[in-house]
This record gives sequence, structure tokens and C-alpha cells, in this order.
Amino acid sequence: MVEKEIKSLKESKAARWFALVVVSFTMLTGYFLTDIMAPLKPLLEQEKAWSSTEYGLFTSAYGWFNVFLLMLIFGGMILDKMGIRFTGVSSVTLMLLGTFIKYYAITTDFSPDDLIFGIKTQVFLAAVGYAIFGVGIEITGITVSKIIVKWFKGKELALAMGLEMATARLGTLLAMATSLPIAKYFNKVSAPLLICLILLCIGFLSFLVYIVLDKKLDKSLALETTSEKEESFKFSDIFVIIKNKGFWLIAILCVLFYSAVFPFLKYAVDLMVNKYNIPEEYAGLIPSLLPLGTLFLTPFFGNLYDRKGKGATIMILGAFLILIVHLIFSIPYLTHYIYAIIAVILLGIGFSLVPSAMWPSVPKIIKEQQLGTAYALIFWIQNWGLMGVPALIGWILDKFCIVGNKQINGTANTVPIYDYTLPMLTFSLFGLLALLISIWLKFEDKKKNYGLELPNIKQ
Repeated sequence: MVEKEIKSLKESKAARWFALVVVSFTMLTGYFLTDIMAPLKPLLEQEKAWSSTEYGLFTSAYGWFNVFLLMLIFGGMILDKMGIRFTGVSSVTLMLLGTFIKYYAITTDFSPDDLIFGIKTQVFLAAVGYAIFGVGIEITGITVSKIIVKWFKGKELALAMGLEMATARLGTLLAMATSLPIAKYFNKVSAPLLICLILLCIGFLSFLVYIVLDKKLDKSLALETTSEKEESFKFSDIFVIIKNKGFWLIAILCVLFYSAVFPFLKYAVDLMVNKYNIPEEYAGLIPSLLPLGTLFLTPFFGNLYDRKGKGATIMILGAFLILIVHLIFSIPYLTHYIYAIIAVILLGIGFSLVPSAMWPSVPKIIKEQQLGTAYALIFWIQNWGLMGVPALIGWILDKFCIVGNKQINGTANTVPIYDYTLPMLTFSLFGLLALLISIWLKFEDKKKNYGLELPNIKQ
């Protein structure tokens, strides 16, 4: 009778797809905040007198606590031990707290002479808020990944993960396309942040709806005690995970791949202004094509993986496209906006290929009871790139890439003009390394029979 109830709920398409919609919306609100400041770099330079180094320091703060305080790893342990509901509520609360601190920092006028650890007070407080938010969004991400595995393993797992990622990318699209127009409409660089704060409150309520559904799931399974046992964490699980070569290849591919994409998005609008001479108010439209493409392509490639397999091959193709795109961006004389559009479209395809196969491949390599910790370790390694690469690019721009200055709206104030060739070559290097690791992963799959080339849907 218990087995029958298990199947009756898990086979219910309405139940599992509704669960996906609810948690995906929470991730959308989080990703909207993640990239809301990227189009505002020119305004931060003009209105708040931030340098590229300070902007790079701020964007790198996303990974401070996750990396140095091991918050992501602890988050994965808590997820496996305390369960989805406790971890999810805690992590979304951290997202709200971090956003509030960030909003306070941007809306408060500090003296340029006010410093904390040698950093402008405004930059430092905004960075701390972003760091707290980074803990929340990353732990929410691993929680949502485990939720999807819980509902979709053996079914449309890659499609479900692809749809969740596509919904999250919609948040990125909205941030890239609307942030600067909103700031200029209200004549406040902080206006988009206030909208983010409101949306995150709605996202928090959305996750509470999922908690109700999750409780009903456990009750319908009539296995609440067994479910708790499955989510228990043993410290020795970490050693089992880190001894797995497949885990390391996935983790290294993850950090290289995302280091070539997310930090790029932080500078993409500024790239459009400096290299392609696109007016600031329209400069976010071309980068917004990237998440727009992923809305459709990530679920498409995920569904392909579910039904036809070829996960390792999909990752190789995606990494190859990332390399080609950044090489296009690095060519100095390709300055027409058409080249930027073509490159962003290709980047969108690559950005859809790799995650659509990479994340659903983890359950094929790692046992389900260790997934929370495994995802946390992967996200922790990824955060080294999300923390270090933006700071590196900002430093490169200030140190090697200033080629002049331009006046701000006819005033005596000026901002630097940047040559983005060297930063794009840096991103190309990450793409090349990601390609080599993805090829290595395919060979390892043949050796260990992980099943990465096999379909996810079990007949």
C-alpha cells in the first residue's frame, strides 16, 4: 500500500511540475538580484565615483563567505542533515538580508574619506551585502537541485533542471535589459535594487508554498522517518565524494565554464559601450539576448539528454562554443554591433549546452544521499571563480586597458575608456581549459561507465 502511494504521487505530473514552477520562481527572483548591478557599472563610475577595481572588488564579494568561510560546504552538510525545508527557508532569508544591506549601502551617501580596511565604506558595505546574498542564493541553488532530483530522478530530470535554469536565466535577462532604464527613469542608481528587494519577498513566499507541498509529499509517501534517514549526513561522505575522479572533472569544468560566463556578464554592458560604441541606455539589450536564448535552448538540450543521452558530448560542444565566442570578442577590429549580437547568440547556445548536461550528470556519479554535499562542494569550487575572476578583470582593466577618457554629459567630469582585448583573451583561456576538461570527462565516462552518454529516462 505504501509503495502504491509513493508511485501515485511521484507519477503525478501535476504535482511534480507544480513543485518545479514554485521553486523556479524563487530562483528567478534571486538571479534578478545577482546581475542587477552589471548594467549599472557606468552609472556607478559617474554617480558614485567607483573605479573598475572597486567594481571588480564588489562583484567578487559574491564568493567571499562561500569560499573563505566554507559557507557553501556547511550549507550542503546542513541540507543533507536537516533537510530541504529548513535549509531552503534559511538560505532565502539570507538572500533577503544581503539585499537589504546592499540597498542600504547604495542609498546612503558616505564621505569618500570614510574607509573600512582601506576600502570606501559604500563599496565595502555593498560588498558585504552581496557576499551574504551570495551565500543565500548558492545554498538555495543546491537545495533546489536536490528538490528536482527528489521529484524527477528516473523521469524528466535534465528537462526539469533545464527549465529551472531557464527560469533563473529569465531573471538575468530582466536584470540586463531593465536595470539601467529603471535607474535612469527614477534618476536613482538604487531603484533597481528596491525592485529586487520586493521581488525577493515574493520569492520567499513562493518557497513557503513549496514547503507545504513538500510536507504533503512526505505524508503521502508515509515514509517521513525513512525520508529523514535518507537525508542524514555522515562526515565520511565528504571523503567518498572527493576520491571520485568524475566528481573532480565535473567540478573543474563547472568553475572554468562559469568563470567564462558569469564574470563576463558583469562587464558585458561596459564592453558594449567601450568596444561597440552602443549608447548606455541600450547597451544592456545585446547581453540580454544570452539569457533569452537559454530560456528555450536549455530545456531543449535537457530534453535531448533525457531521451537520447550524449551528456558528455553536449558538454564538449558547449565548451567549444564558449571558446569561439570569447575569441570573437577579443578581435580588436570587429567593432560593429552585429558581431556582438552574433557572439552573444553563440554564447547563449554554449551557455545552454553545458549546464543542461552537467548538473543532471552529477546524480549519475554521486549517490543520492550525498547529493547535497556534492552539489555544495561543486558550488564552492565554482565560487572561487565567481569571486576571483571579476576582481581579476577589474584589475586588468585599470592596470593595462585604459586608453583614454571621455566627458560625462558635457560636464568637466570624465570616466575612462577601456580596450577590452586582454580581458576577452583571459575569458578565452577559461573556455579552452573547459574544453580540455570536458573531453577528459568523456574519456573517464567510458572508463568508469557513469552513463553520461545514456538517456536519463528509464524505460
